[in-house]
Amino acid sequence: MKSKKLITINTPKIRLNEGEVFGITGNCKELGDWKKAVIAAGSNATYANFKIKISGSIKSIEYKFVIADTSTKDILVWEDGWNRTLDCSAENEEEIKITATAAKLPRQPMKAAGTAIPVFSLRTEDSFGIGEFHDLKKMIDWAEKTGQAVIQILPINDTTMTGTWEDSYPYSANSIFALHPQFISLTAAGVKKDKEYKTLQKELNSLPQVDYERVNKEKTRLLRKAFAEAGEKTSTSEGYKKFISDNSHWLIPYAAFCTLRDQYGTADFQKWKGYAVYDENKIKKYCKTHQDDIDFHCFVQYHLHIQLSDIRRYAHRHGVILKGDLPIGISRTSVDAWIYPELFHLDSQAGAPPDAFSADGQNWGLPTYNWEKMAEDGFSWWKARFRKMAEYFDAFRIDHILGFFRIWEIPLEYKSGIMGHFSPAMPYSADELRNFGFDISGGRYITSGAPDGTDVLFVEDPHKKGYYHPRIAAQFTRTFAELDEWHKHEFNRIHDDFFYRRHTQFWKESAMHKLPQLLAATQMIICGEDLGMIPDCVPETMNELQILSLEIQRMPKSVHETFAHPANYPYTSVCTTSTHDMNPIRAWWNEDRELSRRFYYEMIGGQGEMPSDCEPWICRRIIEQHLYSPAMFTILPLQDWLSIDGKLRFENPEQERINIPAIPKHYWRYRMHLTIEQLLAEDAFNEDLLGLIRNSGR
Repeated sequence: MKSKKLITINTPKIRLNEGEVFGITGNCKELGDWKKAVIAAGSNATYANFKIKISGSIKSIEYKFVIADTSTKDILVWEDGWNRTLDCSAENEEEIKITATAAKLPRQPMKAAGTAIPVFSLRTEDSFGIGEFHDLKKMIDWAEKTGQAVIQILPINDTTMTGTWEDSYPYSANSIFALHPQFISLTAAGVKKDKEYKTLQKELNSLPQVDYERVNKEKTRLLRKAFAEAGEKTSTSEGYKKFISDNSHWLIPYAAFCTLRDQYGTADFQKWKGYAVYDENKIKKYCKTHQDDIDFHCFVQYHLHIQLSDIRRYAHRHGVILKGDLPIGISRTSVDAWIYPELFHLDSQAGAPPDAFSADGQNWGLPTYNWEKMAEDGFSWWKARFRKMAEYFDAFRIDHILGFFRIWEIPLEYKSGIMGHFSPAMPYSADELRNFGFDISGGRYITSGAPDGTDVLFVEDPHKKGYYHPRIAAQFTRTFAELDEWHKHEFNRIHDDFFYRRHTQFWKESAMHKLPQLLAATQMIICGEDLGMIPDCVPETMNELQILSLEIQRMPKSVHETFAHPANYPYTSVCTTSTHDMNPIRAWWNEDRELSRRFYYEMIGGQGEMPSDCEPWICRRIIEQHLYSPAMFTILPLQDWLSIDGKLRFENPEQERINIPAIPKHYWRYRMHLTIEQLLAEDAFNEDLLGLIRNSGR
């Protein structure tokens, strides 16, 4: 009996009429022998996923994508151009996975519009002072009503470390698996909707912004009461038992972490006396002596899991894609750093070099990854992370995808992001610098006279002593100003070569060593946040791996443009007007009047005097440009969708911003100023938005 090979082909869907289905056909019986269509299985709303088992004796296949009759599978429309081919001859490959380019059918490829909003920002009549998973149902209803097909959210993992508002930062999770208890619907988890509950709910829900500390304190208190009353009954259910069985590898250590955090009053596990170093046997004994607390945290995670799983099913029934967000880092005081310290460089901090968000760079305080160690078991930690996300999401955004090529690494002793360096990199030796005209013996050019240590031209690599990186933006230092013209010219040459040319192939190889293996662990649509200082190898690698890019009009990818035009975006991209790290349209209009003036005349085609405010018609024109973009997804912040209606949009645009990256400890507390129920009732606005989206072909 001949062996079978499993071939998986992933490709963007196309628009279909009623009674039609997207399929594939080819030159073997498994592909319909060019007579019938084979239909995708397990597809999401935007990508088709074909799984075909072929005989091991077939060396190559030819195929085309087609449109077929839903009932008979008869082929109605054939793909244009030459047949696609796939080499299946490699005997050691039992499974072949590819992501094909969009089908060349005489129909538009799938394009969709969507809304980006953090879960904590949602507001419904059922909320409890903060957005919850169940609130997403009404957001999905609104998306369906207005012709949208995507809801994009920020990270939803547990960030509880200090119990203060500083935990509101969603990109520093204490676990890559655990969901944040703040998103739980209390009544669905067994909390009684009594007088106390209703009074608290009304008070907290009336607040204009999230009171992070109060909400989480009250939710924890009420959940403890519900657990005391219903925990034992819940633990006997088959669903609960299966959840524990499937997730115990991370759930029990997480529950122990939370219990120890509360016992010692800190998430810094190095202060946990006998538990500072994770020991599985010791933790098992600890769990037995603290069983009630362990069971409580498992109880909460179980309810979060069933609530979010319910949301995913609801979204699918309504034709809406849920798009998650994968942070590039984890907290140095997290379960993961506690259990697997060897996977991280805990003596370093991840961040970003100077950019449009921050002239001094960014220091996120998160440890960097020990990729060499992670590679030893085939990046199993990352693959598990991707698979967990796939339980809830159809697509996800990789925060700072540049980190898979290289990360901006800052030694622990520095607060300023400007003292970082790229890792991995190919730093210069002292001899190389001497040959360039910079003799660093005696500490020259590498020792600062400034108190913050930043007045240097080169910084030493912490992992490779005796090798040095040019300090980014060192041209603004006193040391550079004191150089003669020849040395200034030479430093500029070294600086530009190092940051923009020297590592092009090196960083591509770095990414290709990791990303293909990780992407193979999931069938989700993957989007990369590729903003900032982008090496030339990033776009070509993302295109090769079919990772959607992020396109923002005010952050053009070309250095020759002040603004990008949405009409020029690639299909394999997500376009948006702004992100959670930026001001929405109206507040941006007031940031730099000269810049917005240029935008008004050059991009909007404005006539006469520029309006002092970003009026609804201006916002509408900007959004129309994005809707008519070739990009697969146009996903806009809710604030920008509402900006086209003078009555609905928030009165003060300055209060619509979610995050300010230049402020390391920013309070993430933005909430919708109206409820989703109110939004659903705005028939005129919703019909207008539906028309805008449908007319654009999305």
